[in-house]
Formats: sequence, C-alpha cells, structure tokens
Amino acid sequence: MLNRSLLYSCLISLWFISLAGFSAPKPTIYQAVSPNKNTRIEITVNEQKALTYRMWLANEPVLNWSSLGLDLNGVAVGQNTVVKKQHASKHTESLAWRLGENDVIHNNYNELTLDCVSGSVTYQLVTRVFDGSVAFRYMLPKQTGTSAGLIRQEHTTFALPGAFTIYQYNEETVFTPTPVSDLQKTCDFPATLTNGKLFLSIGEADNTGYTKAVLAKGATPTALAVAFRKDSVRTAGDFQTPWRTVSVATSAIGLHAFSDLPLRFCPPSTQAVPDWIKPGKLIRSSLTTQGGLNCIDFAASHNLQYILFDAGWYGAEFRTTSDPMQPIPAIDLPKVIAYGKSKNVGVILYVNRVALRTRLDEILPLYKKWGVVGLKFGFVDGLTQEGISWLPGAIKKAYDYGFILDIHDNYKPTGLSRTYPNLLTQEGIRGNENNPDAFHNTVLPFTRFLAGAADYTFCYPNTNRYFTDNLYKSKLQVSKGQQLALSVVYFSPLQAIFWYGNPTDYNDEGEIEFFKRVPTVWNESHYLAGEIGQFISVARRQGNVWYVGSAAGLTDWAGNLPLSFLAPDKRYQATIYEDDGAGSIQKRVADMGADASFPISLKAKGGQAMIIEEKP
Repeated sequence: MLNRSLLYSCLISLWFISLAGFSAPKPTIYQAVSPNKNTRIEITVNEQKALTYRMWLANEPVLNWSSLGLDLNGVAVGQNTVVKKQHASKHTESLAWRLGENDVIHNNYNELTLDCVSGSVTYQLVTRVFDGSVAFRYMLPKQTGTSAGLIRQEHTTFALPGAFTIYQYNEETVFTPTPVSDLQKTCDFPATLTNGKLFLSIGEADNTGYTKAVLAKGATPTALAVAFRKDSVRTAGDFQTPWRTVSVATSAIGLHAFSDLPLRFCPPSTQAVPDWIKPGKLIRSSLTTQGGLNCIDFAASHNLQYILFDAGWYGAEFRTTSDPMQPIPAIDLPKVIAYGKSKNVGVILYVNRVALRTRLDEILPLYKKWGVVGLKFGFVDGLTQEGISWLPGAIKKAYDYGFILDIHDNYKPTGLSRTYPNLLTQEGIRGNENNPDAFHNTVLPFTRFLAGAADYTFCYPNTNRYFTDNLYKSKLQVSKGQQLALSVVYFSPLQAIFWYGNPTDYNDEGEIEFFKRVPTVWNESHYLAGEIGQFISVARRQGNVWYVGSAAGLTDWAGNLPLSFLAPDKRYQATIYEDDGAGSIQKRVADMGADASFPISLKAKGGQAMIIEEKP
C-alpha cells in the first residue's frame, strides 16, 4: 500500500502542476480598424482596471498604451472600469464643400463605442478610425442623483513609442522645436511631432462647450497629457467632450491629408451653403470716409471683394462708452457702403468683445439695415468654457442675419464652419502683422493650418512707402516673392491681402498682379514638397487654372517639383512670379506638362508663385 504521506505529496504536486497550466485571463482588447485596414486603435481595461488605448500604423506602434478618462465630481472616470457593451458601425460619406481646399471631403471611418462604468459613473467612449487617424471622445449621460457635474481635469495621455520632437507654441507665439522629454511649457492643439520617421498631429474637433485644453508633459519622458488652460468644465444633463484626434503620416507633407479632419466631426448645416456666403480677398481701410472710398476703388480694380473697417471705427474698442451703433465722425459709413455696392465691393465691420457680449442682438439687425455684409469678432474668449460656449450661438446669430464672419485673436477652429459656413476664417495664428521669419512661415503649413483656415493678414509692402511709418516695427523678414507664394500655401476663404496697405501708394501693378488673380477657395489641392521649417510647395486648382506657391525657410532650397497633378494629355504655360534679387518681383513664362518636373531654386527667405494655364 502506498505510504499516506507520499500519496499526499503527490496530490499536492499534481495540484501545483495543474495551477501552472492556468494563467490569469488576459484583458479583453477591443479594436477598430480603418477602411484601408492600415490604421488601428486598441482599447483595453488593463490589469490595474484602468481604461487604456494604443494606436498602430500597419504593424508599427504610433502610440503605446495610454490613459483614458477624466475626473468627474471627484470620481476618476476611466479607473475601475467595467465595459458593459460594445457597438461597431461603418460610415461612408462624401461631402460637397465649396469653401475648402477641395471640392469634396471624404468622411469614411469605422466607429467603435464602448458602454462603460467607473464606480458610480456611467459613460461611453466613442472611437472613430480613419485612414491615418484615430479619434475619441467621452459621452456622459445625465448621472443618477445629480443635475450637474464638474470635470476638474482630463486624464487623456499620449504615450509616444520613443523620442519625439514637438513644435511647441501657444496661441499666437512662435514655434519652438523641443524634445518631448525636455518640454516645460504647454502646447496648443493642433500639435505636430516627429521622430524623423513618423509625423504626428494631435488635434481637437467639435469644441462647442468645453474649455481650452492644451498638451503638457506627461508622467514619463515620452508621454504627453491633456491639461486645462484656465478653468474646469461644468456639465449639465447629457454632455460630450470634444474629440481628441491623432493623425500620422510617413512624410511631413502627408499631414496635409488631415487638414479637413475637424470638419468631418461637426454636424452639417441645416441647409446647403447659401449663395450669399462669398469667399474673397479684402483690404483694410484707414478710419476715414476717403480711405474707405479709395479702398473700394482699389478693390474693384484689383479683384478684391471686400474692404474692412477695423478696430476704432466706432471709438476705442475696449471702452464701454464706445457705441458700436454709431461710427466716428471721420467715417460717413452710409456713403462708403453705398459706394461699395455700386462697385460690387462689400464692407466688413470689426466689433470688439465688449460690444459683442452686451449688444450683439442690437447691432445685427442694424448692420443688416445699413447694408454691411460681414463682421470681424475681436478679442473673443477662446480660453474658457464660458467664452467657448458663447461663440456658437453668436456665430449662428450672424449666420441667421446673413453675415460672413472672421474671428480674431486667440480662437482656433475645431470644425464649426461645417455647421455654420458663414464662419469663413479665424486667427489663432502669429500672422504677418507680427513680421514672423521664414522658419515660422514654413512651419505653419504643418501645424496650425492642420486645424483649418487661418487669417494671416498679409502685409505686402507699399511700393512708395516701405515700412517707414509707425505702423511697422520692423521690415518684413521675408521676400516679396514669399509673400505672393504664401497666398497659395496658406488656406483661408477670406484672405486679408493688404493689411497695412494704403491703396494710393501702390504704383507697380506688375508686383501685385498675382494677388489680383489668386483665388481663396479651391477645387483641388496638393502638397508637392516640404519639410517642417525648411521649405514648402503647394499646388491648388480653381477651374482649369493651377496656382503654385513655393517658399524657402532660413536656408536656400533647390529641388524639382512633380507636375503629375496636370492632365497628362495637355500642354501648359506657366507665368512665374519670383524675386528679382533687387527687392522686387520679376515675371517670366515657361512651358510644362505632366510628364516632367519643374526645377526650383529659392534663396533663403524667398518664394515663387506660378499660374499654370492650358495652352490653346
């Protein structure tokens, strides 16, 4: 008979052996892939019961496991999470869009929604995966037992798979390339990062009632975290956060494919874009009647559609005593508006936040009666939940009264132009009035312009007065050729071309001829070549005519531009506007076709603009 102690030892050994064969269950991974199967998001509740995600491009990690969640009423939503359900769907859509860089916006994605519970909080994580992009937002239904909530912070992070450089900036500052591990300041959305192999854009879409969020250094040297710029977020009833987006490309110019991404998240307008929303170019007028009349004559003869009376037309803009319903005595506004109508030139008026917040409902019907066609909102609050929540209602009111709109200062777009197409452009950019250098100019196409249109306020120098008056703190840091080129490179349906220009001082029509011809919206656009902060070349088509803008950074650039965007069975002639080496513009012509490339050689800080037309 087998010894009892030996039998007991054998049974214990068998028990341990059986335990070794059964490891703890692995966390469930929920995933969604892009229509082309090349981009993937994976989401899981990890072993610490925290909701996390990661992103892949093919088989290469774009983001390692990163945190999800937020702090709602003291509950760490995302921690101790249980996923109750998952829902998957597919979306295919083509949007006709006459106010953009292309006629059509393709909005194709696969969506995955997870119904989750964290402690006492129920919520949904909604994710969308596009070709090259992932996006997610938090949906918070009205919580049981409370009518309002407070989000003190967001716990979203972006764990990079190694060392990356971020092009740090805030609102209207310059860009500072900074290793993520060394980041001390915050960075605005959209934020552009690269490790030399991958190029990432981390952005935001559909922010209509949140606060301004920024990126800060995360808990590890290769991570970034969402932080709030100024305040917390109050919720009421059903609430949704803005979308967080991550786009990836294998080249710097590849990021341009995502410049319309914010538009894809916002709900469409209730009707087709009305005819009264007209894109165009403007010149800013001095604050006198004669200045307005002169600008209208100049606009009419140079294919500009608008003039602008900027800050001061109704008095000092920040004083509550300034009356936005009464022009200063120096401006006979009815006379200027009537003259503009006779020349088919519209008048746009600036209104500061002080007047907007107290008298918007009064000024809109009055300006409509006057015959004003557009407004420029000044010094709006794009930093707090209260300020950001106020804007959509104000934009809608302007839309309902039939005004095109430009929003200035710290506000950046998150796609609202799809819902309110009268919002043609906005600032949120260090524009030309600050005289940025060529490095800044060649960083912008890969950063701020990935959020949408921007009003750069071009300050093309007058022929007779080259930055001699007190409006200019310094001369332009780039060439005139670069100024011409950037009007193609930079997208804005409403372009301020002559910001400081006095129309009576321009006497060289050859220099500004290109501005007369260049459109502001496009049927088709292609980024031909570019590296962040080094050079950029963009081709855009309106009708049968192509426009190409090329700009160099702080060093010379020589290369060859592909012409494959041209029709293969046709021949073309290009009119080329470029720096003459003596501070002015020279013009030449060249024949070209799709079967060739175009050699380009630019001096540092220089530029070149082309108009390419079919040969008869």
